Amino acid sequence: MKVIVADDHRMMRDGLRAVLEKAGVQVVGEAADGHEALSEVRRLQPDIVVMDIGMPELNGIDATRRISTEIPSVKVVALSMNADRRYVNAMLEAGAVGYLLKNSASEELLTALHVVTRGETYVSPAIAEGAVDRAALGGAAERQELMRPLSAREREVLQLVAEGKSSKEIAAALQIAVPTVETHRRQIMAKLNLRTIAELTKYAIREGLTSGEL
Repeated sequence: MKVIVADDHRMMRDGLRAVLEKAGVQVVGEAADGHEALSEVRRLQPDIVVMDIGMPELNGIDATRRISTEIPSVKVVALSMNADRRYVNAMLEAGAVGYLLKNSASEELLTALHVVTRGETYVSPAIAEGAVDRAALGGAAERQELMRPLSAREREVLQLVAEGKSSKEIAAALQIAVPTVETHRRQIMAKLNLRTIAELTKYAIREGLTSGEL
C-alpha cells in the first residue's frame, strides 16, 4: 500500500508518517497544500492520499475533486479536525472514500486505509452519527444555500481572497490576468449574494475552502 500524506502542518505529517510506517505502510510522499498534493499524486501514483481539508492555496476538498477526476484509481481519505456535516458531505461528494477526525486513534486510521483498499467507504462512526443527526435537522434555507454552485476556478479565487491575497497575487498564483480575477470576484459575489470581503471570507470558512488561520 503506497500512501501520500497531505497536511499543511509539518508535525502532523511527521506523526502520520511515523504511525503508518510503523504499521508497514509505505509513505511515498508528502504535501503541504492542495496543489502540491495533486502534483505528487500525478508523479508518484499512490494507492491512497490521506488528505487534510484546511490547506492553503488549494484546499483538500478541491484537491480531492481534481484527483478523483484525473486519477480515479487513487483513493482519498479525509483527515480533519471538523466533524460538521457540510465538510463531510463536501469531501464525499468530491470523491473521498473515507473521513475521520485528527483526534482519532492511530488504529482507526489504519482500519480506514484497509477498508477503502477493499473498495468500501469508511466514515468514522462518531462522525457518521453526528452527521445524520444534524442532516435530519437541516432546514430548507440551509439546503438552498448548499445548492449555489461555484465553478472550480471561482472556488480557487474565493479561497485566495479569503486568505487575504490581493488581485495581483491571485493572478500570479493562478497565472491569469488581474482583470480576470476581478471578474471572477464579481461573479462570486453575485452568485452568493455577498457584498464584502468579510462576508466572502466567512462563507469560505463555513464551506471548508479555508480554515481562516492564515
